[in-house]
Amino acid sequence: MKGKVIGTVQFLALFFIVQFVVQCKEEKKQDVNKDTSTTEKTEVKKVIDFKIIKEVPEGVKTPEGMVWIPGGEFEQGAVPQDKMAMDHEKPVHKVAVDGFFMDITEVTNAQFSKFVKETGYLTIAEREIDWEEMKKQVPEGTPKPHDSILQPGSLTFKKTKSTLPNLYDFSQWWHWTIGANWKHPNGPDSSIKGLEDHPVVQIAYEDALAYCNWAGRRLPTESEWEYAASGGKNGTIFFWGDDIKELSKTANSWEGEFPVKNTKADGFENRAPVKSYQPNGYGLYDMAGNVWEWTGDWYNTNYYKEQSSNSIVKNPSGAATAYNPQNPYVKEKVIKGGSFLCSDSYCASYRISARMASSTDSSAEHTGFRTVATLQMVQ
Repeated sequence: MKGKVIGTVQFLALFFIVQFVVQCKEEKKQDVNKDTSTTEKTEVKKVIDFKIIKEVPEGVKTPEGMVWIPGGEFEQGAVPQDKMAMDHEKPVHKVAVDGFFMDITEVTNAQFSKFVKETGYLTIAEREIDWEEMKKQVPEGTPKPHDSILQPGSLTFKKTKSTLPNLYDFSQWWHWTIGANWKHPNGPDSSIKGLEDHPVVQIAYEDALAYCNWAGRRLPTESEWEYAASGGKNGTIFFWGDDIKELSKTANSWEGEFPVKNTKADGFENRAPVKSYQPNGYGLYDMAGNVWEWTGDWYNTNYYKEQSSNSIVKNPSGAATAYNPQNPYVKEKVIKGGSFLCSDSYCASYRISARMASSTDSSAEHTGFRTVATLQMVQ
């Protein structure tokens, strides 16, 4: 009986909570875009008005902690010289975005603490688990885990003691930890005391939205995020250029043998305080590495290939619906930027075009967010 309980818990945790992790390797094995069965068409809007807002209108003040990203056109997706690019980053397609304001850093523990103090908000990882809701997201007939296991928690990372024969089984380093949440990001015995300037993590999509609503902001679209991440340096793999040798000086990532030993060549083994590395050309910090960041776009494996390279889409909001044949039971959003756990042997998602899928109720110790604001939101 015990074996059945443990197996069920592992299935639930790894099936609908950590889908985004496995894709780092799964999408290197196969082209997820080849499966088009039962997919729903995404909505593509061609540009009619090519007028783009580039400058901040006179009299509009930049919100504290944000920077203006001047509007422009760019080619979204993997650049030709990127040998690490995955299939879901292709093909490139032309996009235009109006200017907008963006947080200079990822939302920090201090900022999120203020939000919680003023609103009393309880994150998903802190809430009691509703099995009736949970079983809607798993195959019919999945048995309910024992109540002693079905408790609030989230995903935490643990290094392995030796080299792994394969990196496809992510359960070797990801673990469902009861008591893990934004205040205890690495488990119930961990704390954020003294880490006020670190990015808040263990944040699910709904949690990020709640913060945005309180702050009068919203999450960036994938196009806005990718455009801003380039720092105005279009056509390069990384925001600093194409030289991977600059990685340890410019981003918090995993350097060494993953997931056994992190050499800490970049100065940190886990999350780093915001502003620990140089900003990109727009003055944004940690658009590569540190923690994954939520966007507002649905993840749809067919979206990129349905975009025309001969027309420009203005201010796209992504796919109309979520679709991922690898995870048909869940609805996923796009996350960007990579994290301190990204290595060149695993996902290398500190690249500008890198993207991953995460279910909206997922939270993990390497996922956070930053917000944006349009001119309409601040006027």
